[in-house]
Amino acid sequence: MSHTVGIRRAQKLKTRQALLDAALRLLEHQSLSSLGLRELTRAVGVAPTAFYRHFADVAELGVALVEETLGSLHGLIGAILAETGDAEVRIARTVDLIARHVQEQPAHFRFIARERHGGVGPVRAAIAAQLDAFTEEVAAALGREPVSAGWSEEDLRMLAGVYVEHMVMTASAFLAAQEAGGSGTPEGPGEEQVARTARDRLRLVSLGRLHWAERATGR
Repeated sequence: MSHTVGIRRAQKLKTRQALLDAALRLLEHQSLSSLGLRELTRAVGVAPTAFYRHFADVAELGVALVEETLGSLHGLIGAILAETGDAEVRIARTVDLIARHVQEQPAHFRFIARERHGGVGPVRAAIAAQLDAFTEEVAAALGREPVSAGWSEEDLRMLAGVYVEHMVMTASAFLAAQEAGGSGTPEGPGEEQVARTARDRLRLVSLGRLHWAERATGR
């Protein structure tokens, strides 16, 4: 009996993942708000009613895609933030991490870039919640560093927000560069230039951070 239950559970998970994967392919050419249920289930080869065994509606499927895209990054970013030592190494690893994930999951990141300000409220909220969670994690990690001695929680969150927005902006720039073939064009920079600019911006933020505490105490 338990073996049969296990097989059914595995099949259910397989169908759920097939719906997510098919949705991601279809969303390469349209927004989530325009995705049709029949179109999606036809792509998977299941009846439309089967969709509701996995998701309450398309918005819930979109939220699952957000979690699939951004959820896995928490541990990786946390590991980089936990590193001590050379700041240049950490900057380089951060930019390389973003580049690698965009390269491996371009459709996922295109989905995030499009739907962050899209028409499906629960998905916008899910993306915002994930970015807020990143901000809190980064702020906590920054607060443990000696250079942050004397910083207020508000200033730490502000700095963390700068880092997170930089991550999002860099991912979007890598996407654009990849879509252009990876090398620079008159319309935009190539991947190497995107990486170089991202590293330089992180260096600039790091330099400003060193002097912020002095400025803050003089306000």
